[in-house]
Amino acid sequence: MTTSTIKTATGSDEVVLIGVLTLAFSSDPMARWSQPDPQQYLTHFPVLAKAFGGKAFAQGTAYFADGYAGAALWLPPGFAPDEETMIGLVERTAPDAIKGDIYGVFEEMGKYHPTEPHWYLPLIGVDPYQQGNGIGSALMKHALIPCDRDGTIAYLESSNPRNISLYKRHGFEVIGEIQVGSSPTMYPMLRKR
Repeated sequence: MTTSTIKTATGSDEVVLIGVLTLAFSSDPMARWSQPDPQQYLTHFPVLAKAFGGKAFAQGTAYFADGYAGAALWLPPGFAPDEETMIGLVERTAPDAIKGDIYGVFEEMGKYHPTEPHWYLPLIGVDPYQQGNGIGSALMKHALIPCDRDGTIAYLESSNPRNISLYKRHGFEVIGEIQVGSSPTMYPMLRKR
C-alpha cells in the first residue's frame, strides 16, 4: 500500500484524467459490454466519461491521486450527468443488438437514483498498473469528506462486482441489482448519513 496525496483537478487536468479513467474501465464489464470493439471503446469511452462525470471539473469535485494514478469524478447535489450527450453517443456508437438493453439499463438506473439532495459518483478508477495500492480507497475517503461534513447521502452504481468491497468499506450498501437483456449486472449503492 502506498500513501497517495489527493488533489482537486483543474481544467488542464481533464484530458489526462479522462485518459486514466479510460484505462481503468478498459476491463469493466458494463463499459466493455456496451463497447466490445477495442478501437471503438478507446474512441468513444472518453466522450462517455465527459458526459457522465465531466461536470465535476467545473464544480471543483474532480479528484486525482499523485502522478495521475487514479481519478474520481463526483457530482455535488443538484448536478447530474449530461444525459442528452450520453443517449446520443449510445445511438451513434453502440451495437444495434444491445441498444434497447442499454436504454433499459439507463431506465433502471433512474429508478434507484435518490431524489433527495446527494453526492453522485459517476466514475472512479485507477490505472491498472497502480491498482491494489490503496489509491481507490484514498480517492473515496477524500471525496466523502463533504458528505460527512454536511450530513449528505452519497450514491453510485458499481459496474464491476470486484469493486463492491471497496465501496462497502466506505459505508455504501448495495440497494439492488440492475440487469437488462444481455447486460452485465450493475449494483446501485447508497451511503446514508
